[in-house]
Amino acid sequence: MKGFLSFLILWILKKEKMSGAEIAKELEKRKGHKPSPGTLYPALKDLREQGFISCDKDKVYTLTKSGEKELESACKTFHEIFYDAHEMHKCCKK
Repeated sequence: MKGFLSFLILWILKKEKMSGAEIAKELEKRKGHKPSPGTLYPALKDLREQGFISCDKDKVYTLTKSGEKELESACKTFHEIFYDAHEMHKCCKK
């Protein structure tokens, strides 16, 4: 999950503001297990320091305009790399 953790956090926050615990639950739904606080919170701190997310006094995280641009760029790169993801998925089902 480490390689995609920041991408997933940005993707999740694009849909709605969330606390760290809510982000962890959403990641658990996608990954099958909840990331440890030692994995999640350093990633959130890094994204905050880069200006991609913000955190209010209630520790609710929000995607910033810069984060939206970063997510758009990351999505484009993801699609360029995994343009055949649908085909890969069919192959893995066998």
